[in-house]
Amino acid sequence: MQPVLETRVPDGFDLWPVAEVGPAGFLPLSGGLSPAEVGTAVMCIVGCNDIDPEDDPANDRPPRPADPLGSFLHGLLTFDTLFAAGGLRVTDDSTGTTFLPGCCDGLEDWRTWHQLLDEDGVLWFGHDPVSPVAKRFGNIVQLTVDAAQGDSPVIALSVTDLRRLLIEAERDLTAFLMLATDWTHQHLPPAHRAPVIAALARVLDLPEPAVPPQQ
Repeated sequence: MQPVLETRVPDGFDLWPVAEVGPAGFLPLSGGLSPAEVGTAVMCIVGCNDIDPEDDPANDRPPRPADPLGSFLHGLLTFDTLFAAGGLRVTDDSTGTTFLPGCCDGLEDWRTWHQLLDEDGVLWFGHDPVSPVAKRFGNIVQLTVDAAQGDSPVIALSVTDLRRLLIEAERDLTAFLMLATDWTHQHLPPAHRAPVIAALARVLDLPEPAVPPQQ
């Protein structure tokens, strides 16, 4: 189980270094990313929330700053509820079957998987054209790659295995957040570092890490 972000680098992005990526795919988050990959992940998270205040239904956010960096970060730093396209990816190495996040999935909701540890239930992650579903039956959790297909591949996990995988996923997210914290000190001006780190912690649903004093 890997926490992943949906990645797409816009043409001409030059606010900080990013890694080369192909067509839209998924970037696994962990403590093993290069600085450029961290830059890509931060860019994708910021981009998911880069919505003009006038397009916000609540319409209670301040206007965008004029400077390019402040403008791009504005949504991340002013939205109460943040979104990050992605989720948790599960691969069955014995069959090659991969369970991917769906269109209704977001990395900010990764902890909803814990519901399946406590009781039988169903988690829906998307709809047409692909409808991934996780459902618990007793001590088994079935991950259906596309519930709209009668012959969809399925991954079966024990509840014990799911618990272990979720612990590992949280460890990967925590390690990524620490990398991102260090990254902000290399690529963002002091005034933006603490707010960006706090926002990243919120979108990853993790405790905010300690931030060294501004230099």
